[in-house]
This record gives sequence, C-alpha cells and structure tokens, in this order.
Amino acid sequence: MGARFEELDWRPTPMGAVSLRRRRDPAAGVDVYEIKLDDDFLMSSLWTEGETELARLGLAAAVGDALDVAVGGLGLGYTAQAALDDPRVRSLVVVEALAEVIEWHQAGLVPLGERLAGDERCRLVQGDFFAMAPSPDGLDPRNPEARFHAILLDIDHSPSHVLDPAHASFYRPPALGRMAERLHPGGIFALWSNEAPDDGFSAVLGEVFAEAEAHVVEFSNPIQGGTSANTVYVARTER
Repeated sequence: MGARFEELDWRPTPMGAVSLRRRRDPAAGVDVYEIKLDDDFLMSSLWTEGETELARLGLAAAVGDALDVAVGGLGLGYTAQAALDDPRVRSLVVVEALAEVIEWHQAGLVPLGERLAGDERCRLVQGDFFAMAPSPDGLDPRNPEARFHAILLDIDHSPSHVLDPAHASFYRPPALGRMAERLHPGGIFALWSNEAPDDGFSAVLGEVFAEAEAHVVEFSNPIQGGTSANTVYVARTER
C-alpha cells in the first residue's frame, strides 16, 4: 500500500456517520483497518484478541458437535471468523445493525470479508440485535423459532458504556431472560467488554443464568507498551 492513510468509505446513518479507513502502522509494519461511528472508534484490526477470545471462550463452554451460533455485531469480522474456525459450528447468523458494514464485507473491502461472505455456514443479517434478541421473532429472520447453542455479543463497549442509550435495558434481567429463551438447555451467552469485570453485572447474569463467569483477557499493547485487558463474560442456561 502506497498511501499512509486512506478512507475507504464514509456514510451517514441514523446512528451517525460510519466510516472505514485503512492506515499504515509503521511500528507494527502492517495495514490497520478501523471502523468509526462519528468520532467513536468501534473496531481496529490492531486489537483483535478480545473479539477472538469471545468466540473461543464462548464456544469452549458449548456442548455438542453440531453447533448453531449467533453473533451480535459484525465489525471487522474477527469474532465471526473465530467461530467459524471451530469445526463444530454448523451454522452462524451474524446480526449487524449497519447495512454499510455488511456491504464492506460483501465487497471485500475488509480483510475477512470474502471469507465470511463466502462461507456457506455463515449468514450476515442486517438488524438491531438488541431489539431482535428478546423479541418473539428471534435472531434468525428465516426461522423465528430458531434456538442456538451459543449467542456471542460484541457491540457496546461494556454493559455500562453503551453506544446507544436504547441498548441499556438489554443488560437487565427481563431482556436477558427473554434472550436466554433463544438458547438450548445448557446454551451459552458470552459477552465482550472493554472494561474490567463488573461484579454488579455478574450478579445480573447470576439472576438469569445457572452459571456465570468473568474471564480477563490480557494482550500486548503495541502502542503504549506492556499489556492491556478486556473481559469476556460466559454464562450458561440450565442444562
């Protein structure tokens, strides 16, 4: 790549202006892809460990050899790719609010786009996860009665730092309980958070699920040096 910085796409949306950009990181020696919503960074290909561990930890807790999985939030596709790397995954529905993000994958503008769009197990669905998950119509428009062995969520920065105030009610027992009805017995709900484990949210999960645990995911920080950390919550319904 010749240019140090390139804006690949910019679109106004009801949520704000969404943009996809690519820049050369001289320290890492790689091209970095970033998604922004207005001035808020949603995703960077320089930081993917948390997204990958969300799928790995969530699916490690899932039981079975033919797993039906749903992912809330497409972003640059790292959670979805990690899910598809598990050979037990039979089907994957990825719900993304912004049609523009889905189009970037389908057009091959992001590194993982062609793989996700071309995998027969994977369907990219435009919709509001927070409205769909607790709804009677569920997360799969083709099958409103669909149940999943795992639901993996990576949209908000954390349960207390949401991208839209309308998302906040999802992280309370009533909405989480309705979403849990979309899981098979013993099914897994896993959530990525950019913040340290929150005992209050762990208690909320404990009200809804039979088991809940918070995992701290540490990874190298090439910008500031040392390490940084995310949290992955993993909860299980009654078996």
